[in-house]
Amino acid sequence: MTDKILLSHGSGGKQAHDLITQIFITSFGNSYLNKLEDSAILFENGASLAFTTDGYVVKPRFFPGGDVGKLAVCGTVNDLSVAGAIPEFISCGFIIEEGFPVEDLQKIVTSMRKASEISGVKIVTGDTKVVENGAADGIFITTAGIGRIAMSPRPSIDRIETGDVIIINGDIGDHGISVMAEREGLKFNVPVVSDCAPLSGLIRDVHVFAGDIRFMRDPTRGGLATVLNEISSSAEVGIEIYEDDIPVSDGVQGMCELLGLDPLYVANEGKVVMIASEKSAPEILKKMRANEYGAGSRVIGRITAEHPGKVSMKTPYGGSRIIDMLTGDQLPRIC
Repeated sequence: MTDKILLSHGSGGKQAHDLITQIFITSFGNSYLNKLEDSAILFENGASLAFTTDGYVVKPRFFPGGDVGKLAVCGTVNDLSVAGAIPEFISCGFIIEEGFPVEDLQKIVTSMRKASEISGVKIVTGDTKVVENGAADGIFITTAGIGRIAMSPRPSIDRIETGDVIIINGDIGDHGISVMAEREGLKFNVPVVSDCAPLSGLIRDVHVFAGDIRFMRDPTRGGLATVLNEISSSAEVGIEIYEDDIPVSDGVQGMCELLGLDPLYVANEGKVVMIASEKSAPEILKKMRANEYGAGSRVIGRITAEHPGKVSMKTPYGGSRIIDMLTGDQLPRIC
């Protein structure tokens, strides 16, 4: 750990992991928190609930495909959904800087309402604070969400088995590149639009395969590579992915090559990484592809017994390379 907080501590990568484990887990650690899942699972012997919280500081607050309000609802809904829950209730807290345009606030709140209607959740409580000019960057939003566990057995990292396959529901990196391009005023021939979307409907469509869906996680900060490393380390398994099968749009690929970024580490806000049994994968993919947010679903890798705790990627030329967890921060404040 450094002696001061850096932007990279919010990246979702190795430094963020160190901050969480060395500061927060050390101080707050308990049987719920220590699992470090997207949602805490409460009252497992009775009415099982998923409970999650998140903060949104994206810059700029409006970007192609969404805004900070849509992002706040979708992010909370998705964290509950990948825990095997049906999202039901959300709270939201607003920290607003003096002088913030009321018109922009109305747009953000309208986006939140629309996203909540699509995902079937209700915003039931909240708080508003206004700080003096210069004390915040426009507007920050904090949300918390509660959902009812509906998958049985529910997704859990300790259910992962050797031979399971890794599924993702479409192109990676769209959100991070969209936000960065808008922030920097970059214009490209192939525009990139954020994938920000509520995945509750898509995931509910595959609840019928609960016995064969081992685990789910949404690859937000730190991107696909960081999430796979977290899974590999926590489950003590090897993960092998295939470079040719990783879906990346031409726009994201081109911008990453130009800017020296790796799409594997770029954030997503409408993607789910799903670990499932190989035998059920064809039917799961069929179901996912019938949903508007799963049309690009595909298998991108598998769980192996070799090299536990490591993620490797097979190249088109027959070689392989280790994919580490993100170090530093490619794109700060993308969510």
